[in-house]
Amino acid sequence: MIDLLLIGVVVILVVLVLYVIWMYNRLITLRNRVKNAWAQIDVQLKRRYDLIPNLVETVKGYAKHERGVLTEVTKYRAQLMKGGVEEKARANNMLTNALKSLFAVAENYPNLKANENFKLLQEELAGTENKVAYIRTAYNDSVLEINNACDLFPTNIIAGLFGFKHEPYFETPETERKAVKVKF
Repeated sequence: MIDLLLIGVVVILVVLVLYVIWMYNRLITLRNRVKNAWAQIDVQLKRRYDLIPNLVETVKGYAKHERGVLTEVTKYRAQLMKGGVEEKARANNMLTNALKSLFAVAENYPNLKANENFKLLQEELAGTENKVAYIRTAYNDSVLEINNACDLFPTNIIAGLFGFKHEPYFETPETERKAVKVKF
């Protein structure tokens, strides 16, 4: 009888240890997905970072007196490659606003709008922006998954024991959430 009880306790302990190992490995997988998703965002931000000097130089040739906008774009571009998720997200949002201003400036220069290099760079940036938006969604989905795992029982116990924590979302600032007004 004692042998049967001992076997039962050992089986329960083995199952419990295997379950803890499975939860730990799941948390590692989720954390790695978040890191991979961020790396994908970083790749697109780097691509954007590399495109911007060409765009700025093209615009400089046409809009010599629009230095303020060009300076802002250059400043935010430099900030884009520094810091962690939150700093890069903030720099990305500021750069997006500066690029909107740059394209608004371009509207005042018909020759610039017709310039093939400018059009190609604008299309490349638009494609990159779309990729960043798509990858931001994937990143935030991965963050949601690991954050849920860190909060839900019993995984939260394992997460707490092994130092897993919430990851920050890549969020849009309040100023960019307002509806765009179109006037004709």
